Amino acid sequence: MSDKDIPSAEHSMANLVHSVHAISKSENPMGLRIGVVTSPLPNLVIHVDNIDITNEQIYLNDYWKPGHYREAKGHIISETQPRTGGGGYAEFASHTHAIHNDYTDTIIMTDTLRVGDEVTVEPIYRQNEQLYYIGQKVVKL
Repeated sequence: MSDKDIPSAEHSMANLVHSVHAISKSENPMGLRIGVVTSPLPNLVIHVDNIDITNEQIYLNDYWKPGHYREAKGHIISETQPRTGGGGYAEFASHTHAIHNDYTDTIIMTDTLRVGDEVTVEPIYRQNEQLYYIGQKVVKL
């Protein structure tokens, strides 16, 4: 065997670094993707990167669940617009009313994801299972 047939330490190290880099690059997590709803809730299916992901694999933003509700509370301080009455009497002259009230408003979502909607899909990496977070509906401008 000649000296040319024995790999140099430098050449072997370069091959090792190249191999480790290739392996780590292939293991990089997939970033945010855009998927398409192909089946609505309750049996949600999202098609992304040539695969279908189903309820068992999905974490869904609670906003998209039918019946999701939000409650708003606050206090309004305002005044009505001037109104005039009839007959020319003083009690019917142009006037306003003060508004100084607490309020509570409940919004119940009845709209949800529909077939054809595009949504954000983000992989969630867990030991021995592949899950996905479905965040929001998006549109291409």
